[in-house]
Order: sequence, then structure tokens, then C-alpha cells
Amino acid sequence: MNTSAESATTENDKSDPYRIVIVEDDRSQALFAEAILRGAGMLAEVVSAPERLMATMEQFSPDLVLMDLHMPGTSGTTLTVQIREHPRFEQTPVVFLTGDQDPERQLEVLELGADDFILKPVRPRHLIAAVQSRVRRARAAQTRQVPAEPEHHPVTGLYTRPALMQKLGANIPSTTGGVLLVEMGNAVALRNRYGYAGFESLMNDAGRLLGTIAKGQAAARLSDNAFLVVALGLEANQLDAYARTLRDGIGYHDFHVDKESLRLRCAIGHTALSHGFADAGSVLSAAEEAVRRAREQVIGIAAYVPPADVAAPTDGIADALRASLSGEADLIHLAFQPVVAVAGGDEAQFQVLVRMRDVHGVEQMARDFLPAAESSGLMPALDRWVMERSLALLQKRRAESKPMRLFVSQSPRTLAQDAYVGWLLQALEQSSVEGTWLVVDIRLDDALVHSMLLRQFCERMVPAGVQFCLSQYRHGSDADMLLQQLPLGYVRLAADFARQPLPPELRDEMRGVIDRSHRLGLQVIGQAVEDPQAAAALWMGGIDFIQGNLVQRAEQALDFDFQHATL
Repeated sequence: MNTSAESATTENDKSDPYRIVIVEDDRSQALFAEAILRGAGMLAEVVSAPERLMATMEQFSPDLVLMDLHMPGTSGTTLTVQIREHPRFEQTPVVFLTGDQDPERQLEVLELGADDFILKPVRPRHLIAAVQSRVRRARAAQTRQVPAEPEHHPVTGLYTRPALMQKLGANIPSTTGGVLLVEMGNAVALRNRYGYAGFESLMNDAGRLLGTIAKGQAAARLSDNAFLVVALGLEANQLDAYARTLRDGIGYHDFHVDKESLRLRCAIGHTALSHGFADAGSVLSAAEEAVRRAREQVIGIAAYVPPADVAAPTDGIADALRASLSGEADLIHLAFQPVVAVAGGDEAQFQVLVRMRDVHGVEQMARDFLPAAESSGLMPALDRWVMERSLALLQKRRAESKPMRLFVSQSPRTLAQDAYVGWLLQALEQSSVEGTWLVVDIRLDDALVHSMLLRQFCERMVPAGVQFCLSQYRHGSDADMLLQQLPLGYVRLAADFARQPLPPELRDEMRGVIDRSHRLGLQVIGQAVEDPQAAAALWMGGIDFIQGNLVQRAEQALDFDFQHATL
């Protein structure tokens, strides 16, 4: 017997057909699904270009999104993050189409925000029934009050990440208290041994235990294997002893997975709030720097050490930078180097490089003055200067109907600022620049230290269509994990891979990195290419794009002919 709510929903469905967005790059598959759903009386809209998904959803207001799990240049899980970040669509059902019958992979996609999955090949009756069931329940739920976002995780009882970061931000500035980043070791090995479900069960157990031994202090899980504890009321000289309590409480506990008993090692980095942080992002950045040092310590604990106050260099680089950024001088400018597709194409894309002239008018490379910018605290101002001019160029090209893509490097110190994300989102909106035209470049070394900070930044920028590139990439277990954790679109190889002759071990590593990136749907850029032999080696390795002086030196003008480029 139907309830009154269900009856009302049924009546509404008769006059308001179900509205379905189909995200599928394979045209034949898209037309097949569209025909089935339209034949069942539903309205269907096909999206073949993933970057158009959010615009289509805003215009079409779907009841459900039917999406292929694997697509060139992106994935269904990445697009699901975009959907869930949008307030209008955070409750819209997402159903994946997949040929992957691995139950662990299916569990993983559900954990990442999907509501269901349908195995290929799709049977028409199964597709219709699955879609109708999901939409019917979603429409019925709309008639009921939607509960507020919970502050605590339902399984572990810990704070959710947004709730804890908000709590942390509300206690800044502070002269007491501290933050501890607890990182469980051997995450890759544990995931490989126990699978996704087993690893998640283990981390949930670790979270519950941490909540108990934290002695009333607020804690949250930040990433796959890392937790954050906000210890209010503790003095700076008490943080080390508190960290030992957490470490020993976890390290001497017997966990159980798949009928096996094991113990977890952890590294803990901590920082006192009395260092004068501006916002929660800056605190997290400091904690990540501390935990990186803790990994190298026998005891597994390290405190954040603020950078020493460094006087301006005697050559006046910091003063010259400060004058240029304030508009008192004109010594810095942008240069651009084309990123060219080896398969050909007329899509314009450049890496943005910053240059500086010294007092004698000699142009300096970034490596000559960025250390001074870092030591004098000018990196956030320099990063914003570069981004402002990059967006202005994109806006100008849009007005000229000459779209292009820019790869713009940004430092973790800048991305750690809570206000920077809001500024960048607003700047994109005001300039009417498509988010897909901007690729934020992040160095591998920075990403390894600040992985959680970067993940937070990326998650907030992905709904705007902004893409990300992991630069200076070399193979390593932690580096390979980043490829899966961050919503990347591109990988730029380290310059070592452009050496000639390329040693056999480096050639094998290069091919492994390219293959691994392609399996994850990422495009790979080979940089610092100086001669045809290096270009040929990269091409044979399966590279997607080439960048370097062989193609064109970095110049101030944006005049490269992509349409007729030959490699």
C-alpha cells in the first residue's frame, strides 16, 4: 500500500517526466541509452564533452545522472566530485555504467559518491528499472526535510573534515593550543594487502581509537591515511608529550583485518598555534611540513619550525620584487612556452613562466629570484600577480574568439591561504573565463609535502572546471599514490627524461610512468626537449605533449602556430 507521499510522487511523475543526463564519450553507447530512456517516456540529454556537464545540469535540472566510469581525460569519479560540490545537485543520484566487475572497485566508486552502478553490456529493461527506481526515491525524498550536514562521521564519531577545519579557523589567532597531523604508515602496502574495503575498515578502527586516546580533543580524518587533531588549551611545550601519547596509543594497539592481527606505525607532525598563522590552511601547511620531517625521525615525531627571518639579499632582489609587485617598478614580466600535441592539433596552450630583469637589464630565470621571494614572504603576492595577468590574457583571447589554455604554477604557501580560493573563483567568474582554460601547475616535491592541503584546494576548484598538472614527475610509491589521490588532468615529466642518450633504466621508468598515467586517464607532457633525439624517445614512449626549446624558446609573445606545428 502506497503512502500519501508516494502517491503524490506518482501523480507528479505522470505530468513531469523523469529528466536524465547521460555522460558518455562513445556516441553509439550514448544514443543507445538515450533511445531506451526516451522510449520509456523519459527526457534525456547527452553530454559527450565532460567539461560541459555542469552547464548542462544547470540548464536541464536532471533527476539523475547516468555516467560512464571511464572517459578520456577524466573519470566518472572526478565528475561526481564536481556534482557533489554544487549545492543544487549534491543529492542528485549518480549511476555509473561500467564493465569493471571487480567488487572492490565497485565499492570504491560507491564510497566516492555514486549511488549505484550498472554493468555493461546494458540490458534495456535493467536500465529502465534502475533509473526509474532511483528517480522515484529521489523525488519522494524531496518532499521530506533534508537534514543538515552532520558534524561527525557516522562510523568513527570523529568530526568531518569541513567541520574540524571550521572549528580550527574559529580559534585563530591563538596564543595556546596546537594541531597534530597523524599519518598512518605503509598505506600503499596495506591497501595492496587487504584491498579497498579492508583498508577502509582498518582506518575506521584507527579513527575510533584516535578519538578515544585524544582525550576529548577534536579530531577528523583528512585523507586516506591521515588524521588531524586540534588540541585546544595545550601549551606549546606540552605538544610533544601529547604526540607521544597518540603515537604509543596507536602503536601498541592490536588491530584486526581479515582475521589477521597487526599494529600500525604512525608519524606525527605538530605545530603550536602561537606561531601566528593567518588561517586554517596555513596551519595545515605547517603541520604537513612537520609530518614530512617526522617520517625521517626514529621516534616518528617532529615539531614545525618556522622559517628564520632572513634579511633581504645584498643584491636587492627582494626589494626589486617588492617594488615591481607594488607598481613602483617594472622589472618582472611573463614569458610563454608552447605545449604542443605530438599527434597534431590546433589547440593553443602555453606554460606561463615568470622572468625578472636585474638592475643592468639582464633577464633572470625564475630559479635566480624565487628563493628571495620565498625567504622574504613575497611568494603569495607574486603568485597572485602571475595569476591576475594570466586570467587577463585568457579574457582577452576569449573576446577575440581565440581560446587557449594556460599552465600556471602556484606555490603551496599561496594555496594554503583560505582567502585565495575564494579570490580565484571570483576572478574566474568576473572574467568570464572558462575554468578548463586554466591548469594549475603543482611541483611534485611540493605535492608530496602538502598533499592534503592540495587535495582541499583541488576539491574546491574542480567544480569551476579548473584542471591540475603534477609537474617535475618522477616514479615513486608516494608519487604514484598522488596520481590517484589528486584530481589531475596532466603530468609533466621531470627534465631528466629528456636527456640524451637516455640510460636504459631511465627509459624504462619513463615508459612505466606514461603507461600508468594513461591508465588513469591523464595526459603526459615531456619538457626540456632540446633536440630531435629526445623528442623521438619521448614519442616512442607514448608521450602526449612536448615542450622545450626544440619547439620554441619561452617568449613574451603568444604567436606560436599550433595548426602547422611539426615535430
